[in-house]
Amino acid sequence: MTSETLTQESASYLAWLVDWEANLPSRSLREVVAEPARAAVVSVDVINGFCHVGPLASDRVKGIIAPITRLMMDAYGMGVRHFVLTQDTHEPDAVEFGSYPPHCVRGTAESEAVPEFKALPFYGLMQRFAKNSISSTIGTGFGGWLEAHPKLDTFIVVGDCTDLCTYQLAMGLKLRANAGQRRDRVIVPVDCVDTYDTPVAVATELGIQPHPAALLHRVFLHNMASNGVEVLHIR
Repeated sequence: MTSETLTQESASYLAWLVDWEANLPSRSLREVVAEPARAAVVSVDVINGFCHVGPLASDRVKGIIAPITRLMMDAYGMGVRHFVLTQDTHEPDAVEFGSYPPHCVRGTAESEAVPEFKALPFYGLMQRFAKNSISSTIGTGFGGWLEAHPKLDTFIVVGDCTDLCTYQLAMGLKLRANAGQRRDRVIVPVDCVDTYDTPVAVATELGIQPHPAALLHRVFLHNMASNGVEVLHIR
């Protein structure tokens, strides 16, 4: 297949995708969270190494800090008390560094939650789980925490990156629910997730893989929605 053929065959889908995103539903937080005691906000990788410093820091990702912080404050104000942070905390010789430059190494500032989260008055209540891969559930304590909180049935997933760790987290929660015959809701607020951008020209110059943020962000939002994740705006 040539690039011209792929472009032609994808044109109608891409037009549909843009329209789909433009018409995503908008819900109030109270509409989304009917019972605060049964809800959790789960944030993945909103840490310094993807927002403020280091080789993978991204202005696009930095832009989701403010809306996530507002969401957390609103959720806490209405009675939500379950907040989870899963965070890249890599070993110095992490196997993942074969795919990405060394980042968010254990014990460094990069692996710490962003200062905006630490400034929240309820930061001390947040459960934090270190992870050594793009999965929030493999090799972390998050799965055990979920088992210890069986009454939770509404999960608001925020963070980065849309097509990597956020996708793995949201889909992991949804597949867990499906496999267990649970009716859990997994909700992704579109304004609280994003991914990084590496244009083809930049990637070619650096000898790395390109990463078109605008396309991958939307394709993976759609993929999550196709699998039962609720992708929407929370106002």
